Amino acid sequence: MSLSTSHFRLGLIGYPLGHSLSPKIHAAALRSCGLEGDYSLFPIHPDDMGSLKDLLSRLRSGEIQGLNVTIPHKQNVMQVLDELTATARSIGAVNTIYLWDHKLIGDNTDAPGFLRDLDRFLANSESPTANRKSSIANRKSVIVLGAGGSARAVVYALLMDGWQVTIAARRIEQARGLADSFSNDQLTVADLNLSNIELSNIALVVNTTPVGMTPNVAGSPWPANLPFPPHAAIYDLVYNPRETKLVRDACLQGLSATTGLGMLIEQAALSFEIWTAHKPAREVMFAAADQTAH
Repeated sequence: MSLSTSHFRLGLIGYPLGHSLSPKIHAAALRSCGLEGDYSLFPIHPDDMGSLKDLLSRLRSGEIQGLNVTIPHKQNVMQVLDELTATARSIGAVNTIYLWDHKLIGDNTDAPGFLRDLDRFLANSESPTANRKSSIANRKSVIVLGAGGSARAVVYALLMDGWQVTIAARRIEQARGLADSFSNDQLTVADLNLSNIELSNIALVVNTTPVGMTPNVAGSPWPANLPFPPHAAIYDLVYNPRETKLVRDACLQGLSATTGLGMLIEQAALSFEIWTAHKPAREVMFAAADQTAH
Protein backbone atom coordinates (compact mmCIF):
# COMPACT_ATOMS: atom_id res chain seq x y z
CA MET A 1 0.00 0.00 0.00
CA SER A 2 1.64 3.23 -1.15
CA LEU A 3 1.28 6.25 1.07
CA SER A 4 2.27 9.83 0.31
CA THR A 5 3.51 10.93 3.71
CA SER A 6 6.73 12.45 4.98
CA HIS A 7 6.38 11.10 8.51
CA PHE A 8 4.99 7.64 9.24
CA ARG A 9 3.12 7.30 12.50
CA LEU A 10 2.88 3.63 13.41
CA GLY A 11 2.14 1.71 16.60
CA LEU A 12 1.12 -1.37 18.53
CA ILE A 13 -2.16 -2.10 20.34
CA GLY A 14 -2.01 -4.58 23.23
CA TYR A 15 -1.99 -5.01 26.99
CA PRO A 16 0.45 -5.00 28.68
CA LEU A 17 3.21 -3.75 26.38
CA GLY A 18 6.08 -2.95 28.74
CA HIS A 19 8.58 -5.40 27.24
CA SER A 20 7.72 -5.02 23.55
CA LEU A 21 10.64 -5.02 21.10
CA SER A 22 8.47 -3.60 18.32
CA PRO A 23 9.44 0.10 18.71
CA LYS A 24 13.15 -0.71 18.28
CA ILE A 25 12.48 -3.10 15.41
CA HIS A 26 10.34 -0.63 13.47
CA ALA A 27 12.67 2.29 14.21
CA ALA A 28 15.40 0.22 12.58
CA ALA A 29 13.09 -0.55 9.64
CA LEU A 30 12.38 3.15 9.14
CA ARG A 31 16.10 3.97 9.21
CA SER A 32 16.96 1.18 6.78
CA CYS A 33 14.51 2.66 4.26
CA GLY A 34 15.51 6.29 4.84
CA LEU A 35 12.05 7.16 6.16
CA GLU A 36 11.00 9.57 8.89
CA GLY A 37 8.59 8.26 11.47
CA ASP A 38 7.89 6.80 14.89
CA TYR A 39 6.36 3.66 16.36
CA SER A 40 4.38 4.09 19.57
CA LEU A 41 2.94 1.70 22.12
CA PHE A 42 -0.79 1.94 22.81
CA PRO A 43 -1.59 -0.15 25.91
CA ILE A 44 -5.36 -0.60 25.94
CA HIS A 45 -7.09 -2.71 28.58
CA PRO A 46 -9.04 -5.63 27.11
CA ASP A 47 -12.32 -4.23 28.45
CA ASP A 48 -11.73 -0.71 27.10
CA MET A 49 -13.40 -0.90 23.68
CA GLY A 50 -13.94 2.87 23.75
CA SER A 51 -10.22 3.62 23.70
CA LEU A 52 -9.73 1.00 21.01
CA LYS A 53 -12.33 2.65 18.78
CA ASP A 54 -10.83 6.10 19.46
CA LEU A 55 -7.40 4.90 18.37
CA LEU A 56 -8.82 3.35 15.20
CA SER A 57 -10.52 6.65 14.38
CA ARG A 58 -7.06 8.26 14.34
CA LEU A 59 -6.01 5.68 11.77
CA ARG A 60 -9.15 6.32 9.75
CA SER A 61 -8.48 10.08 9.74
CA GLY A 62 -4.92 9.64 8.50
CA GLU A 63 -3.24 10.79 11.71
CA ILE A 64 -1.77 7.26 12.07
CA GLN A 65 -0.64 5.22 9.06
CA GLY A 66 -0.55 1.72 10.51
CA LEU A 67 -1.16 -0.36 13.62
CA ASN A 68 -0.04 -3.76 14.83
CA VAL A 69 -2.24 -5.73 17.23
CA THR A 70 -1.12 -8.19 19.88
CA ILE A 71 -2.79 -9.97 22.79
CA PRO A 72 -5.45 -9.51 24.05
CA HIS A 73 -6.92 -7.61 21.08
CA LYS A 74 -6.16 -9.82 18.06
CA GLN A 75 -9.71 -11.15 17.97
CA ASN A 76 -11.87 -8.47 19.56
CA VAL A 77 -10.56 -5.80 17.16
CA MET A 78 -12.10 -7.71 14.26
CA GLN A 79 -15.61 -6.56 15.16
CA VAL A 80 -14.74 -2.87 14.72
CA LEU A 81 -12.97 -3.11 11.35
CA ASP A 82 -14.55 -2.63 7.92
CA GLU A 83 -12.97 -5.61 6.16
CA LEU A 84 -10.68 -8.57 6.79
CA THR A 85 -8.20 -10.12 4.39
CA ALA A 86 -8.73 -13.77 3.50
CA THR A 87 -5.76 -14.71 5.70
CA ALA A 88 -7.07 -12.84 8.75
CA ARG A 89 -10.53 -14.29 8.25
CA SER A 90 -9.21 -17.84 7.96
CA ILE A 91 -7.00 -17.52 11.03
CA GLY A 92 -9.63 -15.68 13.02
CA ALA A 93 -7.19 -13.04 14.27
CA VAL A 94 -5.72 -9.70 13.18
CA ASN A 95 -2.21 -8.40 13.84
CA THR A 96 -2.01 -5.62 11.23
CA ILE A 97 -4.44 -2.78 10.46
CA TYR A 98 -4.25 -0.24 7.66
CA LEU A 99 -6.51 2.17 5.76
CA TRP A 100 -7.32 1.38 2.15
CA ASP A 101 -9.96 3.11 0.03
CA HIS A 102 -11.39 4.78 3.17
CA LYS A 103 -11.81 1.39 4.86
CA LEU A 104 -10.04 -0.06 7.89
CA ILE A 105 -8.58 -3.41 6.79
CA GLY A 106 -7.48 -6.16 9.19
CA ASP A 107 -4.69 -8.47 8.02
CA ASN A 108 -2.49 -11.13 9.61
CA THR A 109 1.24 -11.29 8.90
CA ASP A 110 1.95 -13.80 11.70
CA ALA A 111 1.28 -16.79 9.43
CA PRO A 112 3.44 -15.75 6.45
CA GLY A 113 6.06 -14.38 8.87
CA PHE A 114 6.27 -17.69 10.68
CA LEU A 115 6.47 -19.64 7.42
CA ARG A 116 9.25 -17.47 6.01
CA ASP A 117 11.35 -17.88 9.12
CA LEU A 118 10.56 -21.60 9.36
CA ASP A 119 11.75 -22.08 5.77
CA ARG A 120 14.97 -20.21 6.56
CA PHE A 121 15.52 -22.26 9.71
CA LEU A 122 14.91 -25.62 8.04
CA ALA A 123 17.12 -24.71 5.09
CA ASN A 124 19.96 -23.75 7.44
CA SER A 125 19.52 -26.67 9.86
CA GLU A 126 22.65 -28.76 10.17
CA SER A 127 21.40 -31.62 12.27
CA PRO A 128 23.74 -34.62 12.29
CA THR A 129 20.67 -36.69 11.44
CA ALA A 130 19.86 -34.59 8.35
CA ASN A 131 20.47 -37.35 5.80
CA ARG A 132 18.66 -39.99 7.81
CA LYS A 133 15.67 -37.74 8.41
CA SER A 134 15.12 -36.73 4.79
CA SER A 135 12.44 -39.36 4.13
CA ILE A 136 10.66 -38.38 7.36
CA ALA A 137 10.88 -34.67 6.59
CA ASN A 138 9.24 -35.31 3.23
CA ARG A 139 6.21 -36.58 5.12
CA LYS A 140 6.07 -33.19 6.87
CA SER A 141 4.57 -34.32 10.16
CA VAL A 142 4.59 -31.69 12.90
CA ILE A 143 3.48 -31.40 16.52
CA VAL A 144 2.20 -27.96 17.55
CA LEU A 145 2.30 -27.46 21.32
CA GLY A 146 -0.56 -25.27 22.52
CA ALA A 147 -3.92 -24.21 21.13
CA GLY A 148 -4.11 -20.52 22.02
CA GLY A 149 -4.01 -17.40 19.85
CA SER A 150 -0.48 -17.95 18.54
CA ALA A 151 -1.31 -21.51 17.56
CA ARG A 152 -4.04 -20.33 15.16
CA ALA A 153 -1.62 -18.55 12.84
CA VAL A 154 0.99 -21.33 13.09
CA VAL A 155 -1.50 -24.12 12.35
CA TYR A 156 -2.96 -22.16 9.43
CA ALA A 157 0.52 -21.57 7.96
CA LEU A 158 1.56 -25.21 8.34
CA LEU A 159 -1.65 -26.53 6.77
CA MET A 160 -1.26 -24.12 3.84
CA ASP A 161 2.30 -25.40 3.40
CA GLY A 162 1.19 -29.05 3.25
CA TRP A 163 2.16 -30.26 6.72
CA GLN A 164 0.31 -32.97 8.61
CA VAL A 165 -0.39 -31.22 11.92
CA THR A 166 -1.03 -32.64 15.39
CA ILE A 167 -2.14 -30.10 18.01
CA ALA A 168 -1.09 -31.14 21.52
CA ALA A 169 -2.52 -29.03 24.32
CA ARG A 170 -3.10 -29.14 28.05
CA ARG A 171 -6.74 -28.22 27.47
CA ILE A 172 -7.86 -30.83 24.99
CA GLU A 173 -11.22 -29.14 24.36
CA GLN A 174 -9.44 -25.95 23.28
CA ALA A 175 -7.32 -28.00 20.88
CA ARG A 176 -10.42 -29.66 19.45
CA GLY A 177 -12.08 -26.28 19.02
CA LEU A 178 -9.06 -25.00 17.10
CA ALA A 179 -9.01 -28.11 14.92
CA ASP A 180 -12.74 -27.81 14.23
CA SER A 181 -12.32 -24.21 13.09
CA PHE A 182 -10.04 -25.39 10.28
CA SER A 183 -11.82 -28.70 9.51
CA ASN A 184 -8.83 -30.11 7.63
CA ASP A 185 -8.17 -33.84 7.33
CA GLN A 186 -4.45 -33.17 7.78
CA LEU A 187 -5.14 -31.99 11.32
CA THR A 188 -5.42 -34.14 14.46
CA VAL A 189 -5.52 -33.51 18.21
CA ALA A 190 -3.55 -35.14 21.01
CA ASP A 191 -3.15 -34.86 24.76
CA LEU A 192 -0.07 -32.99 25.91
CA ASN A 193 1.51 -36.17 27.26
CA LEU A 194 1.86 -37.29 23.59
CA SER A 195 1.34 -40.93 24.56
CA ASN A 196 -0.71 -41.67 21.43
CA ILE A 197 1.80 -40.23 18.92
CA GLU A 198 4.51 -42.15 17.08
CA LEU A 199 7.32 -39.67 17.69
CA SER A 200 9.72 -41.28 15.23
CA ASN A 201 7.53 -39.94 12.41
CA ILE A 202 7.73 -36.31 13.57
CA ALA A 203 9.94 -33.95 11.54
CA LEU A 204 9.13 -30.72 13.42
CA VAL A 205 7.95 -29.55 16.85
CA VAL A 206 6.60 -25.99 17.24
CA ASN A 207 5.93 -24.47 20.66
CA THR A 208 3.21 -21.80 20.65
CA THR A 209 2.74 -21.67 24.44
CA PRO A 210 4.37 -19.03 26.70
CA VAL A 211 6.07 -21.73 28.80
CA GLY A 212 9.75 -20.87 29.23
CA MET A 213 9.27 -17.15 28.64
CA THR A 214 11.01 -14.59 30.86
CA PRO A 215 10.82 -14.46 33.86
CA ASN A 216 9.84 -18.15 34.15
CA VAL A 217 12.84 -19.38 32.18
CA ALA A 218 13.15 -22.75 33.95
CA GLY A 219 10.01 -24.13 32.30
CA SER A 220 9.70 -26.20 29.13
CA PRO A 221 6.49 -27.13 27.28
CA TRP A 222 7.91 -30.53 26.31
CA PRO A 223 6.77 -33.32 28.68
CA ALA A 224 9.36 -34.14 31.34
CA ASN A 225 11.29 -37.39 30.87
CA LEU A 226 10.04 -37.79 27.28
CA PRO A 227 12.80 -37.89 24.65
CA PHE A 228 12.39 -35.57 21.67
CA PRO A 229 11.49 -37.11 18.32
CA PRO A 230 14.85 -38.45 17.15
CA HIS A 231 14.97 -36.61 13.81
CA ALA A 232 12.92 -33.47 14.50
CA ALA A 233 13.74 -29.79 14.27
CA ILE A 234 12.49 -27.68 17.20
CA TYR A 235 10.95 -24.21 16.74
CA ASP A 236 10.04 -22.23 19.88
CA LEU A 237 7.94 -19.10 19.32
CA VAL A 238 9.26 -17.74 22.63
CA TYR A 239 12.21 -15.39 21.95
CA ASN A 240 12.86 -13.95 25.41
CA PRO A 241 15.19 -15.38 26.71
CA ARG A 242 17.30 -15.73 23.58
CA GLU A 243 17.84 -19.41 24.42
CA THR A 244 14.85 -21.09 26.03
CA LYS A 245 15.05 -24.31 28.01
CA LEU A 246 13.23 -26.07 25.17
CA VAL A 247 15.86 -24.94 22.66
CA ARG A 248 18.72 -25.74 25.02
CA ASP A 249 17.42 -29.24 25.77
CA ALA A 250 16.90 -29.98 22.08
CA CYS A 251 20.42 -28.84 21.21
CA LEU A 252 21.81 -31.08 23.95
CA GLN A 253 20.09 -33.98 22.20
CA GLY A 254 21.82 -33.00 18.95
CA LEU A 255 18.76 -31.49 17.27
CA SER A 256 18.45 -28.21 15.36
CA ALA A 257 16.47 -25.68 17.39
CA THR A 258 15.61 -21.99 17.25
CA THR A 259 13.53 -19.39 19.05
CA GLY A 260 10.87 -17.18 17.45
CA LEU A 261 12.90 -14.00 17.08
CA GLY A 262 13.05 -14.54 13.33
CA MET A 263 9.26 -14.81 13.16
CA LEU A 264 8.96 -11.57 15.13
CA ILE A 265 11.18 -9.84 12.58
CA GLU A 266 9.42 -11.31 9.55
CA GLN A 267 5.88 -10.48 10.68
CA ALA A 268 7.02 -6.95 11.54
CA ALA A 269 8.72 -6.49 8.18
CA LEU A 270 5.63 -7.70 6.31
CA SER A 271 3.43 -5.26 8.24
CA PHE A 272 5.92 -2.47 7.53
CA GLU A 273 5.78 -3.22 3.80
CA ILE A 274 1.97 -2.99 3.85
CA TRP A 275 2.05 0.41 5.59
CA THR A 276 4.93 2.08 3.75
CA ALA A 277 5.39 0.19 0.44
CA HIS A 278 9.07 -0.05 1.39
CA LYS A 279 11.01 -3.28 1.98
CA PRO A 280 13.12 -2.96 5.17
CA ALA A 281 16.45 -4.69 5.72
CA ARG A 282 15.77 -7.76 7.86
CA GLU A 283 19.34 -7.89 9.16
CA VAL A 284 19.07 -4.33 10.51
CA MET A 285 15.78 -5.16 12.24
CA PHE A 286 17.25 -8.38 13.64
CA ALA A 287 20.27 -6.53 15.03
CA ALA A 288 18.00 -4.01 16.77
CA ALA A 289 15.96 -6.79 18.36
CA ASP A 290 18.98 -8.88 19.28
CA GLN A 291 20.52 -6.01 21.24
CA THR A 292 17.51 -5.81 23.53
CA ALA A 293 16.32 -9.44 23.77
CA HIS A 294 17.97 -11.43 26.54
